[in-house]
Amino acid sequence: MDYLKSVVPSQLVSERGSNLVIINPGSANVRIGLAKQDTPFNVPHCVARHAKPNLVDLMINTQVTTGQHVDRERAFNSTASLLKIPYLHDDETSSSFGSRKMARIDGYNQPSTTTKKDAVFTWTNVYEEDKKPSSLPTSETSAHTSETVTHSKDHPGEGKRKYRNIIFGEEAMRISPKDPYTIHRPIRRGHFNVSPQYSAQQVCEDLIAIWDWVLLDKLEIAHSERNKYSAVLVVPATFDNREIKELLTIVLRDLCFSSAVVHQEGLSTIFGNGLSTACIVNMGAQTSTVVCIEDGVSLPNTEKILPFGGDDICRCLLWIQRHYQNWPQLRTDVLAKPIDLLMLNGLKESYCEIREGEVETVATVYSYEDGMPAVAHKTNLTSLNVPPMGLFYPNLLVPEVFPQPPRTWLQDHENMLEETWNMDFAGSGNMGLPVWDSFAASPLNPKKEEKIGLAEAITSSILSAGRIDLQRKLFSSIQLVGGVGLTKGLVSAVEERVLHAIPPTEAIDTVEVLPSRMDPTFVSWKGGAILGILDFGREAWIHRNEWMENGIRVGSAKKYRDSYYIQAQAFCFINS
Repeated sequence: MDYLKSVVPSQLVSERGSNLVIINPGSANVRIGLAKQDTPFNVPHCVARHAKPNLVDLMINTQVTTGQHVDRERAFNSTASLLKIPYLHDDETSSSFGSRKMARIDGYNQPSTTTKKDAVFTWTNVYEEDKKPSSLPTSETSAHTSETVTHSKDHPGEGKRKYRNIIFGEEAMRISPKDPYTIHRPIRRGHFNVSPQYSAQQVCEDLIAIWDWVLLDKLEIAHSERNKYSAVLVVPATFDNREIKELLTIVLRDLCFSSAVVHQEGLSTIFGNGLSTACIVNMGAQTSTVVCIEDGVSLPNTEKILPFGGDDICRCLLWIQRHYQNWPQLRTDVLAKPIDLLMLNGLKESYCEIREGEVETVATVYSYEDGMPAVAHKTNLTSLNVPPMGLFYPNLLVPEVFPQPPRTWLQDHENMLEETWNMDFAGSGNMGLPVWDSFAASPLNPKKEEKIGLAEAITSSILSAGRIDLQRKLFSSIQLVGGVGLTKGLVSAVEERVLHAIPPTEAIDTVEVLPSRMDPTFVSWKGGAILGILDFGREAWIHRNEWMENGIRVGSAKKYRDSYYIQAQAFCFINS
């Protein structure tokens, strides 16, 4: 402890951060990097496996009910009226488009490193390069080698060519639908994407393959070197106990890390921004979560899980353009062609914002047809301020209907968090922490999603915190993180709408969103790196041999998740 107080932070990061891998899995992307890095590698969380031609991707179900369509139309009309968008009810919307008073925008937001406005994508080359030796180790050859196929019918004169057997990340999203591949997305809507067509075993195998590829290809950590590294898992609040247990097994057994620890996203965010008390609003691609944290302790009763995120805003953007008949006659399908989602994500990040009035721009969109080169189309995009308003009016964001995972799989008869609540931390080596035996335990039942708007979720979460002094502090300490947190105008919209959502009977008159110290997309990951460096070697860490031999058992004096309390004293090291 004396060493921690005296050491220079950069020295501590250098000493402990070189062999510490931080893994922050999300539904659409996984963020992986060494703790010493400023930012992680942000990789689409998907893998494409070579399959028989015409095999239907059964991972998704695109049915949307008539009622959802009606609710969306009503939500759109209300939102557009609220934003004072002119000519909303003009029957000749498409023809009068050019006569509207346009408030042009030129890409206020900063697109992510993977997508840029008007970016054009190319189809992935699905064939092996015979002359290029594989960079994968011998042990992985069987999993990543290609399959020899006869392709002369589709490509006369080419004879036999080898398909790549497995393709990862953005490359997987840019595979043409005509190529014989099935895209697997192991995590959807904040949970393992288990279904009758996608077994739990296959989900885990895909997670292993994706993460192993990032470790090998991006971080260049060979299998023979893994025993020199430890891993920090920064898990979303949506994950169930069983899912976290499986992730630990993947990291320790399959990826061969020497030790691992698990931290929750909300708490990691607190450390990432150097705070101790805040309301954390994490807006990802497919889910959004709200949780309040007081002095480094997460308050489980304040947790809210909302089933929408950035991907839904992208699809809403497309729907609105088609609603106004502004989208070219293209076969744009974000589910059947993930490359279209990449395009829409770039448009969303570049042009969508929240403010009153008509927000329009001229942009280039692309059509991607069956392996043919992309074709550019100049078009007018309108009502660009409506899609992000779906965060407050979720009926705008009609979700795809995914098969629900069998709940029996998610039920874990062993409460793996039980010891977390009842262990006595008053002994030596614990920085003098109190006993948390009176702290409420996390329920075994699956976490429930709520179909309410972001403002209502934030307000309800903070009011659930209890004491009026804490509520006031939380309303003035809201943190917006996740990729959606970059949306221009979102901060003022959250402040205004949360203030109006507070019941008049509550003695609260101030709402403030605190600025993030870094890119909101990576705050949780960075917090996990800080936690891993400060907490390295403490009781929360699990060593590979212990996990393989014993797992976690009641009475084993071990916990695998340090989620709902984090040593508050550690903040003195962050802020010093």
